[in-house]
Amino acid sequence: MNTMVCIKQVPGTSKVEVDEKTGVLKRDGIDSKMNPYDLYALEAALRIKEIVGGTVDAISMGPQQAMEVIRESFSMGVDNGILISDRKFAGADVLATSYTISQGIKKAGDYDLIICGKQTTDGDTAQVGPEIAEYLGIPHVTNVKRIFEVKEDSIIIEMDMQEVNGILEVKLPCLITVEKDIYEPRLPSYIRKKKTKNREIKILSLNDLEDKDENKYGLNGSPTQVERIFPPEVNLKHESFTGSSEKVSKDVFNKLKEFKFL
Repeated sequence: MNTMVCIKQVPGTSKVEVDEKTGVLKRDGIDSKMNPYDLYALEAALRIKEIVGGTVDAISMGPQQAMEVIRESFSMGVDNGILISDRKFAGADVLATSYTISQGIKKAGDYDLIICGKQTTDGDTAQVGPEIAEYLGIPHVTNVKRIFEVKEDSIIIEMDMQEVNGILEVKLPCLITVEKDIYEPRLPSYIRKKKTKNREIKILSLNDLEDKDENKYGLNGSPTQVERIFPPEVNLKHESFTGSSEKVSKDVFNKLKEFKFL
């Protein structure tokens, strides 16, 4: 079983400035970390490897500093790392990002299973995983909360459909995105970190990909543009209600109705 996990380096703080011209987050000079949801994807992949064998690779898209999250994945047990990095990929929206990663996966090799976190903390779209699968032409399942069994040519999973849970058997190769409560992520190993500190990370640029059309990547390949990003206004206004339980409940009800919550 050869598994690929898509991981991302995200800002470690919510205080991130936005380029007013491009609508892109200014990531230079800020603390970064691995996207928390990707830790659950890594754990799922590593547990599958422990049961059925095979390899676990990690792929990330970003600047050179994104190697840090690949190094972190090595310390958790990942075998190989690929970084897709080129200035021509900068400013990509979810569609261009998904296409770029799909091209990187094609270049990296053949995989039975691709696992992504549910979403990223800096975008929260939850669209990249399914779009990668569409570009690769493979089936996909989102919001996976449990993996029952991995067979030779299929995987049996449980997906969260909000009101009900669905149990599916999906033919391999496929892509799944996992919920944060699927497993408890393991801690990075200091011993593995020391052993893998010089492990090669393969870097892919536009010239390494099968499709070299610059109009499909970065800002050029992004059909959507962010018009405005701004922090929510801080509102410290509060209102208290006193009186009998009947009066207080009625006042709360009326207030909720006033704000059109009811």
